[in-house]
Amino acid sequence: MVRKRKSSGRMASKGFPNPIDVHVGNRIRLRRTLLGMSQERLAEQIGLTFQQVQKYERGTNRVSSSRLFDLSRVLDVPIRYFFEEMSAGVESQSPGQLHGAAPSLPGEDHDPMARRETLELVRAYYKIPDQAVRKRITDLARALARSA
Repeated sequence: MVRKRKSSGRMASKGFPNPIDVHVGNRIRLRRTLLGMSQERLAEQIGLTFQQVQKYERGTNRVSSSRLFDLSRVLDVPIRYFFEEMSAGVESQSPGQLHGAAPSLPGEDHDPMARRETLELVRAYYKIPDQAVRKRITDLARALARSA
């Protein structure tokens, strides 16, 4: 009798990182970028190289619980932040649920909050010192979205 080897959940499918690790990495990048923090600075504050931070942000390296604790402190967010806004498709890729589940490919969820364009827009918006101007820009964006 040949036993089927259980997956550790590290890889969702041949060579692709687990989508949960990719999601956590996207959340790290999102928060770091919103704070205007470089990968080098983040790495320095948690005792790593910037290459390791890059691997975390891409999801190619899994973030340990102790490192997640450090990241939550440096990025000033609760640990749950890294798991918020996770789609049901990504949630279904947890190691406990992978047995028999059809894996989804990383990047399948098109989260606009994970896009660089969105991050740059938000950072530029908050650099505008006049709150009335920011409100007018928000109104303009809403009007353009309705007409699209």
